[in-house]
Parts: sequence; structure tokens; C-alpha cells
Amino acid sequence: MATTTSPNNPVLVSAQPAVAKRSRLTVQQQQRMWGMLFMSPWLIGFLLFTLGPMIVSLYFSFTDFDLAKQEVTHWVGLQNWQYLFQDPDALQGIKVTLVFAIIAVPFGLLLPLALATLLQSKYLVGKRILTTLFYMPYMVPIVSGAFIWEAFLNPQTGWLNRILRLFGLNPPDWLQTQSLILPALLLMGIWGVGNAMLTMMATMSGVPTELYEAASVDGAGPLTKWRKITIPLISPVIFYNLVLSVIGLMQFFTLPFIVTNGTGDPNKAAYFFNIHLFKTAFTYFKMGYASAQAWLLFLVALIFTLILFGTSRRWVYYGGE
Repeated sequence: MATTTSPNNPVLVSAQPAVAKRSRLTVQQQQRMWGMLFMSPWLIGFLLFTLGPMIVSLYFSFTDFDLAKQEVTHWVGLQNWQYLFQDPDALQGIKVTLVFAIIAVPFGLLLPLALATLLQSKYLVGKRILTTLFYMPYMVPIVSGAFIWEAFLNPQTGWLNRILRLFGLNPPDWLQTQSLILPALLLMGIWGVGNAMLTMMATMSGVPTELYEAASVDGAGPLTKWRKITIPLISPVIFYNLVLSVIGLMQFFTLPFIVTNGTGDPNKAAYFFNIHLFKTAFTYFKMGYASAQAWLLFLVALIFTLILFGTSRRWVYYGGE
């Protein structure tokens, strides 16, 4: 902005830009103040109820803190961490969690992607009804869903086994067979993929139709369009759901705890690491050892998340890039 001079009052005219600059800074300061004021409830809650307990639990992980003993807590250094990798129950929990993650993550991505692709088809009839039906299980509380599935998989009265008997098959006891408990939990888990399906559908609807029309002119078929256009353009949402799936599996607890009554049976085939953490903290009251387990879980989730972010540059496409 150019400064003009006036022979009558040159000082007033030359001071105008400085006054405007000061007023702009004042507005910015006010906006920053109001922004911090509106953010303060979340910041206070985060510091008091998330960051604070995390720091305290990190300290406890190096102590022998035990709720059941009326003794002074002592610093034990890396003793809890060393025992963590010698504890057979902890190692079993890590094994079960990783095996289930390897199975569940692909299903948790491919199933909502397939459903979203199906519901985006222009030849499908009753899209709104099907979308509602696929999304409804996501709204069911996880505890209620666990009891529903327990009844559905009941070996005597469950509907799944009744259907299998109609075809002359001898149905197994899904929740008491070592080789079937993880597939049963996977079936219960992917029942609620409606939210991921909905986000993928919303992203697919935003893909420019011009790209599909140009591909049709070039002779591309539906599968080629889906692979070369749809998947790259919705890759940010796929990446988002992938990160949430990995973090969610590190927190997988409620469903196996209810289904196995907190035991992880049969033969600890469903003994997830979070069940071991819960029993260490609230059955044996070894809070120091439980804190070490919680921090190990956090570090594993952090490492996997950083790996995903590091590799995302190779396959995640952002339209603005």
C-alpha cells in the first residue's frame, strides 16, 4: 500500500499505515486469545485426564507399585520390562494379538471396500435400504453385540448351527473350539464395518465422473476403472481406516473378554494381550507391571502407525499433490 503525502498534514497521512498495522495485529491477538479460550476445556481435560496419567503410568512402570500391599513403592528400574518378555502369559497375549491383527486388518479393509463398491453400482436396486442395513450393526453397543453373537453361535440353539443342520452338516461349538474362536471373533468384529463402508462410499461419490468417461473412451472396463481410478482417488480414506484398524486392534479387549468370560479360553487361544493387562492390573493389582504392559502396547501401536505413515507416500494419492 503506497503512502501519500499532503502538504497540509504530512504526519497524519504517513501514520495511517502504522495505525492499520497495529489494528491488524490487535485483531490477530484477539482471535488467538478467543481460540485458546474455546480450546481450553479440551486442553485442560487432555492434560489432567490423558497426558498426566500417561506420565504417572510411565513412572509406575519402573516401580513395584502394588495396590494389594500396604507398602511403600520402590524403584525397580527395568525389572518389570525384563519380566514382560519372560512372562509366558504376556508372550501368549502378544502372539494372539498379532495373529488376529494379521487376519483382521485385511478383512477390515476389503469388506467395507467391497460393500461400498457394490452400493455405488448404478445397477443395484434398493441402495438406501441396503446401506441402512449394512450400517445399523455399527450402532449396536459392543456389549450387546457380543451377547447377540453368543446366542447366534450357540451350539444347541444358535441360528447358524440350525441352518447348518438343515444341510446335513454337524456344526461345531464355535466359541469352545481352539481353532475356531479367532474366526468367530473376526466374524463378530467385521459385523460393524458400516462406518468404514460409509466413509468409502462418500469418497467414491466424490470421484469426478469425467475420469470414468475418459477411461471409457479409451476402452477401459469396469475393473480397470476401479483399479486405476477409484482405488487411487480413495486411497486417503483407505489409509485412514487402515490406521484406525491397527490402533483399534491394539485396544481389542471388550469382545474377547465377554465371549471368554475373561479367561481367553479355550486353551488361551483368545488370550489377547489386553486381557492379560486387565488381569494384571485389576485381578492381581500389580500396577507397576501393568503400567509396563500398557506402555509396551502404546509403543507397538506407535511404531506400526509411524511405519504406515512412512510408507503412505508410495501408495496414498492426494489430489492436490
